[in-house]
Formats: sequence, structure tokens, C-alpha cells
Amino acid sequence: MPPFRIRFLGTGTSVGVPMIGCACPVCASGDPRDRRDRCAAYVTLGDRGLLLDAGPDLRAQCLRWNVPRIDAVFISHLHADHIFGFDDLRRFNTLQRNAVIPCFAGPETIAGLRRIFPYIGEQPNSQGLYRPLIRFTPVDSPFDALGARLEPLPVLHGGIETFGLRIDFAGRSLAYVPDVHEFPEATLERMRGLDLLVLNLLRERPHPTHLTLGRAVEYARRIGARQTRFVHFSHDFLHEELLRRLPADAQPACDGQELAL
Repeated sequence: MPPFRIRFLGTGTSVGVPMIGCACPVCASGDPRDRRDRCAAYVTLGDRGLLLDAGPDLRAQCLRWNVPRIDAVFISHLHADHIFGFDDLRRFNTLQRNAVIPCFAGPETIAGLRRIFPYIGEQPNSQGLYRPLIRFTPVDSPFDALGARLEPLPVLHGGIETFGLRIDFAGRSLAYVPDVHEFPEATLERMRGLDLLVLNLLRERPHPTHLTLGRAVEYARRIGARQTRFVHFSHDFLHEELLRRLPADAQPACDGQELAL
């Protein structure tokens, strides 16, 4: 069976952990699992690589976790912590002999990426300037790429177009949903039968755009994946304490962790 793996490049919030200027027990922790870069993940599909989000820590994450290639990227939404490393994709164009990398995202997100990065295109810069080569491709329904079936999953997250992504490959499936406050019922139906669910879990106190611990666990139970890993943690949780509080089939992920499906 061809390899189908996910590596968590980052599992933190928009400010990361440790937070600047904070000396709380989590930010001061010596446990490497409590170091959390901004959320992103790398999925291996046979000999191809799919990047999920491109936040401001992307360059360091690719170096730290030895990301070998990026054949496509999926952007969940237009918030800074998910897109501000996008320019670093140009290095993978070079490594892959100027191959154009497709970027899949919702139509509004693609329009925003074009506005924020107007210099990015599919042809080398005529003046020889070093620019990413990206093919922006709006998607809002299932499509095929890299030998996998990919399905955008619309979710509610603070009034901005946001998608999770379901990936079906080699008879296995995962869904990656790093930022969500509420799932439409139709989206929950499209998440049945998962081998792995990756889901947002911000903190215990209510938040207007993210899931709390209790609601994340409740959604995980409703979706019923074989395994669940939580991401997008604030500095409210020590990894070891959260590990003890959660069931064995629904655990916190940590930066650098890799799972095979």
C-alpha cells in the first residue's frame, strides 16, 4: 500500500506557544510538546506531498521537520496565521525544477490570496525576480489531485469563508479542520467513516470563533472517526495534563508528530 501519512508541522493558535511576553507554566514549560507553532500539516500521498495551510512559521517548520517536496497546497481560510508563509513556497518551485504548484482553496480565499500576493503567477518573472509559481484553483466541491479524492468541508469560523478538507487515499481517509466554531449538519454527514479526524480545540472558556474542549470532544464523538487528534491549542493547556484528561482515541497532537493511516 502506498504511504499515507500526516505530519503536524504546527499545532498552536495564531500567536503560537510560547506567547511573546508570557511566563505562564505552559509558555515556560520545558516539555517540547508544549512548543506550538502556528497550525499547518504535511500529508504524504504515495510519493507526493500536500501542504495544509501556509502560516508564518512555514519556513522554520519545513527545515525543522525535513519537508522534502510540496506538490500542492490547500488553504483553509484567509486569516494571517494560515497564509503568511505562502511566499516560502517559491523554494519548492526551485527544488522541483520550476514546477508550478497548484493551490486549492475556496473561491473567496483564492480571491484574497490574489489580492495579498499580486506578484504570484504561473510564469517566471520577466525581470528574473524570485517569485512563487502557483496555479490558484478555486474549489468548493470534491475533486481529484495527487492521486487522492479531496473534498472541501464548509465550516463556520467567525464570518469568513472557511473549509476543512477530507482526503481519501489508498482506502483510508482523514479530515483536517484546524479552525471551526460550528459544523453545519450537511458537513457532519460528509465526515462519516473517517480513519482520522484532526480538529480544532482552543481552550475551555467559550470563544466566538473556535471550539472549546467540551464542544470539540462532543463533535469528535458525533463524527465517530477511528482516531481523533486535536490541534490549535492556546497556552491554557499543558500537553501532559490534556493527554491524561482525554480518551485514548482522541488525543492532543504535538508539533512534529507523524501518523500513518
